[in-house]
Amino acid sequence: MIKATITGVEASLPEYILTNEELSRMVDTTDEWIMTRIGIRERRIIEEGKGASSVGAQAVEKLLKKTGTKPEEVDFVLCATVTPDHQFPATANIIMDKCGIRNGFGFDLNAGCSGFLYGLVTAARFVESGHYKKVILVGAEKMSSIVDYTDRATCCIFGDGAGAVLIEPTTENFGVMDSILLSDGVGRVHLHQKAGGSVSPASHDTIDNREHFIYQEGQAVFKWAVSQMADTSLELMRRNNLSADDIAYLVPHQANLRIIDAVGKRMDFPPEKVMVNIEKYGNTTAATLPLCLWEWESKLKKGDNLLLTTFGAGFTWGAAYLKWGYDPDVNYEL
Repeated sequence: MIKATITGVEASLPEYILTNEELSRMVDTTDEWIMTRIGIRERRIIEEGKGASSVGAQAVEKLLKKTGTKPEEVDFVLCATVTPDHQFPATANIIMDKCGIRNGFGFDLNAGCSGFLYGLVTAARFVESGHYKKVILVGAEKMSSIVDYTDRATCCIFGDGAGAVLIEPTTENFGVMDSILLSDGVGRVHLHQKAGGSVSPASHDTIDNREHFIYQEGQAVFKWAVSQMADTSLELMRRNNLSADDIAYLVPHQANLRIIDAVGKRMDFPPEKVMVNIEKYGNTTAATLPLCLWEWESKLKKGDNLLLTTFGAGFTWGAAYLKWGYDPDVNYEL
């Protein structure tokens, strides 16, 4: 039986760091307020004139080099993003062009902050079909392009960046073992971007009314996120006969430190088994999960059980049980 396993992970982060201190000079906020309520100290920002593909392509190029993969060997590139370079073409196609990937196909996937998780399961199905040998999944975001830096409730939350993984077939018992993906459109009223789509195209009024930015009702999102991420993850553990002791790490979406802490406690996971890097990067939407895997890669061992869970606009949420497929020092030299 063919399974789909991650065989490499890489990332790319913009050089510019936007700190809480700098934000406090832009809007009525403080480092203490942000750290207490969200847990973010700084976030990375892509420079003007560049889009999500700039970091996405860098992450993919580094991934190709790291894993010894030639561009012509790649069958499929899937880009999870809510901040594409353009309405069309797909940012995946732009990344492919920048990286010299010519023998495969690509498209974008938008599932809010759940994009990478949805993309992981989607990419795994292509590999499990037996027709695709090398698939790249990249989560790439320029959230700063849709952040209102006059709104203190949202401007401190989001950051830019990208993470990419190579997914290949294996006959060993590793890779994406199981998953639960869910969504409920009732949540769309609580977290969305009002203008810029076909319902409300850009106009002088939409721009003047500042409708091209993230709108979020924090309390509603918080309650849904904690309950759905925890409940779905626990259900996945139950049906695979797993306990917290069996899981090497919980890999939660990095939306808010309080959400992460609440989910971990509800699932009875000790803090040292929960991946957290939100303090350094903020919420990079579709890039949070691969950025966690990238940072913790050196600590992961072949056979480690990982539980990935996300929650995003839509509402979209879910969890995936992943059995790590390699030891980094065996696959390639870091």
